[in-house]
Parts: sequence; structure tokens; C-alpha cells
Amino acid sequence: SRLVCGPLDVVKIRLQVQLEPITDQTLRGVRPKYRSMLHALRTVFREEGVRGLWRGQLPGQLLTVPYCAVQFVALNQFKALVKRLEVDPKWDPAVSFVSGGVAGAAATVASYPFDLLRTVLAAQGEPKVYRGMVDAAAGVVKQRGPGGLYMGLTPTLVEIIPYSALQFGLYDMLKRAYRRGGGREGPGRREETPLSQFMCGLVAGMLSKATTHPLDVAKKRFQVTGLQRSLAYGARVEQGMYSGLGDVLVKIYRAEGAKGLFKGLAPSLAKAAP
Repeated sequence: SRLVCGPLDVVKIRLQVQLEPITDQTLRGVRPKYRSMLHALRTVFREEGVRGLWRGQLPGQLLTVPYCAVQFVALNQFKALVKRLEVDPKWDPAVSFVSGGVAGAAATVASYPFDLLRTVLAAQGEPKVYRGMVDAAAGVVKQRGPGGLYMGLTPTLVEIIPYSALQFGLYDMLKRAYRRGGGREGPGRREETPLSQFMCGLVAGMLSKATTHPLDVAKKRFQVTGLQRSLAYGARVEQGMYSGLGDVLVKIYRAEGAKGLFKGLAPSLAKAAP
């Protein structure tokens, strides 16, 4: 699914790191590089070709391995712990939310450098700043030190804990609600189907993404701090521009409005189904 959604991921990142408002209008003599999701797709394809729509694909694929492995191991271990502690079943909804948050945090820490490199490569445009993943890693370390590979980890954890908690918690809640509905076996005994599981996952994923999206925008701004991409893509995120999570959210709101906090939401939601 990550391979299929590659173009949506690139467009989402380009919109999120664009400091200018996403609009068709020229503001203060500046016309934004990207003016909508479809406009961004067309522009990237026209200027960078098909390969441009899959920039950052290698680290994007590699981050899936540690992320998924750690996430589901942590999730199952946490649920096993709860089972050993014989927690009252009435707390099952809370357990789903908490276990999802713990699993998401552990997986994020394990895979974060790949996430950062994916963002840097997808955002750089033409001419390229870095030739590939290894070159980008070396450049980030040279510019920011080894800790640079974890730039933006704090807002990411602040984002992923509620995101994962909502995703897993809502998914379990929706499945329970579906089973309580009437079926051929009578009220409260409806059997799950692949379609019902898909719809529960889709709704849970979309609601989770929409709720936590401003934190994802903040994370992307930190990840591309200092990236010397062409000024044809607009103003750069310079070193020292943001001092922390609260600062970046406030500055985005003041400079770009409430819409700025939700840049890239459309392609993010479009990625939810696959």
C-alpha cells in the first residue's frame, strides 16, 4: 500500500512544508508553488517526471519493517500483560486506546530516522540536494550531528500516541458496535465480515488522521529544517525558525491561518483506504 500511495505521500509532504498559504491567489506578490492536491500532483509530474512522484520511496519502505514489527509486538505484549493482570473486561475500550498509544510510540522511536530521510528526499525537489538515502543521512548528520536524524521526534511522539490510541481504540469500538447490531443470528450476534473489518479500519484511520494532522504538519517542518532546496519551491524552513512544538503551531496559525495546520490533509485521507 505504501508503494501504491507513494505519489500521495510526496504531495502531502510538499504541501505540509510549503510555508506559503495554499491558494490560487497571489499574496504579497508571491504565488504559491502548489495550490491544491491535484495541482501539486500535476506540477511534480510535469517538472520531475514519474520518478518525482515516488521520491523517498526507499526509506519509506524500509521504515515499514521496524515500525510494523515493533508496533505489533508491543501491542500484543501490552495486551498479554493486561490479560495476566486480569483487568476487568469493562476496561477493554480503555485498554485498546492505551495499548495502541504504547505500541505507536515504541514503533516510532525504532523507525524514526527512516521517516525523517523519507521526508527530506520527498521534499527536496529539483535540483536535488541529496542523491539518495545514504547521501541524505550523511548530509543531515554533517549539518545537525547524529541527533539530527531524530529532529522532530518530540512532536512525532505527541502525535503518534493519540493517533495510534485513536486508531486501535476506534477500530475495536466500531467492531464491537457492529457486532452488537442485529444479524441473522439475532441482536448482538452479528458476525464480522472482511468488508465490515475494512470499513471499521477505514473510518478509524481517517478520523485518527484528521484529529492529529496539525501535529504531523509540525513534525514535517522540523524534519526539513535547514534543507537548502531551491527557492523556486518557496521560503525555506531555516535553522532556529521554530523553538518547539507550541511555537511552530502558533507560528503556522498566525502566518498561514487555521488551514495551514491542515495542509496535506486531503492526500493524507486519500491514503487511508489502501
